[in-house]
Amino acid sequence: MANFDAKNIRNVVILGHQSTGKTTLVESLAFIAGLIPQKGEVEKKNTISDYTVDEQKRGGSIQTAVVPLTYKNHKINLIDVPGNDDFISEYIGVLGAVKGAVLVIDASIGVQVGTVKHWNQLRKRGIPTFIYINKVDKENVKFDDLLDEIRGKLGKNAIPFCYPLGHGEGFDGFANVVDLKARKLNGKKCEDAPIHDDKKEKIFELHNMIAEEVAKADDALLEKFFNGEEFTVQEVHESLRKLVLAGELVPVLVGCATKNIGVETMLDMFIDYLPSPADLKPYEAKDENGNEVTRQTNDSEPFSAYVFKTVVDPYSGTINIIKVNSGVLKAGDEVYVGNGTQRVSMLYQMTGKKLDAIQEVHAGDIAAVTRLEGVASGMTLSSPKAIINYKPAHYPTAVIFKALILNNKNDESKIGPALAKIQAEDPAVEVKRNNETKQLLLGGVSDSHINFILGKLKDTYKIDVTTAPMKVVYRESIKKTAEGDGRYVKQSGGSGFYGVVKMRFEPSEENVFAEEVFGGAVPKNYFPAVEKGFFEALNSGPLAGFPVIGVKGVLVDGKYHPVDSNEQAFKMAGILAFKDAYPKCNPIILEPIMRIHVIVPTEYTGDIMSDLNTRRARIQNMEEKDGLQDIEALIPEAEIVDYVTQLKSLTQASGYFNREFINYEEVPAFLKDKVIAENKITEN
Repeated sequence: MANFDAKNIRNVVILGHQSTGKTTLVESLAFIAGLIPQKGEVEKKNTISDYTVDEQKRGGSIQTAVVPLTYKNHKINLIDVPGNDDFISEYIGVLGAVKGAVLVIDASIGVQVGTVKHWNQLRKRGIPTFIYINKVDKENVKFDDLLDEIRGKLGKNAIPFCYPLGHGEGFDGFANVVDLKARKLNGKKCEDAPIHDDKKEKIFELHNMIAEEVAKADDALLEKFFNGEEFTVQEVHESLRKLVLAGELVPVLVGCATKNIGVETMLDMFIDYLPSPADLKPYEAKDENGNEVTRQTNDSEPFSAYVFKTVVDPYSGTINIIKVNSGVLKAGDEVYVGNGTQRVSMLYQMTGKKLDAIQEVHAGDIAAVTRLEGVASGMTLSSPKAIINYKPAHYPTAVIFKALILNNKNDESKIGPALAKIQAEDPAVEVKRNNETKQLLLGGVSDSHINFILGKLKDTYKIDVTTAPMKVVYRESIKKTAEGDGRYVKQSGGSGFYGVVKMRFEPSEENVFAEEVFGGAVPKNYFPAVEKGFFEALNSGPLAGFPVIGVKGVLVDGKYHPVDSNEQAFKMAGILAFKDAYPKCNPIILEPIMRIHVIVPTEYTGDIMSDLNTRRARIQNMEEKDGLQDIEALIPEAEIVDYVTQLKSLTQASGYFNREFINYEEVPAFLKDKVIAENKITEN
């Protein structure tokens, strides 16, 4: 494929609730543009973008796929992303790299939860968007009612650029409301046709609505409109383009991807109305000194690119898909990434799973690179002579964790590398090993997300695991000051052990050791041994075996023997002193407190607040924006182990949340004994 100037490139993400026909639409666009001689089908497992074994088995997309087309001297990079919320990181990464989108809606169902979620993400980033109403050939589709629903839920600036002709199985085309031309299916493809007489009044009404919008874009056009003068085609297209790029208009298109209806018109409108990379404002970044810099999307700027997707292929290894924000990258060039310089030995254009070697990629375009060490989604590639870093995408945090238990001990050496590859592909996956609970934890955005990862471990990496609940990691601490004696004396002839100490233990911001010994009761050379014993004792508190935090241990007195005293004796004396004083210090259990942000449609606010109150949450802030409520709260981790499942149930899958650890706080008295009983570690 030839190189294209930035003004002739369109980067377009295809979004929508799952099963709305996104992959079929991509297949149809590829067919109409001449990329493929025959369309594949999801059911036949032969589409360009659903190419992995997992996708073919599920019958739906689970990872980002790039499908580049050439059409009318333009390059259109289509990016097909999953509609399933389990793979939210896929579209989060892509939205930072594109400035054009198609939001697909199933005409027979209407606006769904996923539609609204994707719409909110697009609005948040100001991405010019088309709405494509697919499957208009389904029975009982009432377009006008559906349009009202779209305008009610997604905004009044959704304007029909197309209007369907025919109903149900009789749906055979549409009118281009902008150009007042009809397109009708002749059995194989759409061709120009007259507008049905019974639709003319409605279509001219919509055309006038568009004319009013065009007039608002320019004072000269507004005057022309009031004088009753006709706009030229060029005036209409240029004004509509400005309005779409500004987000003031959202074109609504109609069709049926399986029958290729509305697809060629969509390709034309990509060129007419969606932005090229050259239309974008400069990208903001920081140089190696942390100073703000910008990059224009043109070839004359220093090279820079953003990695928006990482794929781990069993044959090609790690593939990083990049959007070139500035300059030109050639095979063999050196790039700066992370903390060093690497050579790009191979450069590819990626079409689904197919990699075609190319020699260079220009500003505004998308390409793939391989054999770069340590490079992952969210990272920046730049010229070693002009090092910069773009702000990485903010991926959702893992909100549910399960402990992994290997069914075959021989897999111990395989599980780490396998999980690392899965994390590289999906930044929403979190893996951590808790040394205190001895658990290997797998985190994801939902229970089904984790189940998918478990299936991938088994099918792709041949690792069979079962899961167990995550153990919450508690801490112990003290609320009162008390003293304790530690006496470690063992004398039986010959060298023995003799160490006697008195220590004071008091609440503190952090664990710290001090001494207030007078008169040489304990020689200074034994102070480190007592300190070592103190910190070792903190590793496992007497209440339930949790680590102890927030204690200051002060050595105040002691005794020693000129022959039998040694470091081991004073270390053990320090441990015994702590154990002696601990029950007198009013010991408590501390639990981890998380800050959560719960994002839900405003109509669910009351239900969410009621549920959070039952979970001992403390509401910190509430903020409403664009019909969504952001509830910030502090909540014990033990109360949100299963919260993601309950949240989906309460909000019909429309709500989500993020979490981060804040600190430890005392477990309420009425729960203390229960926590101790459930977690007490018995000594061997």
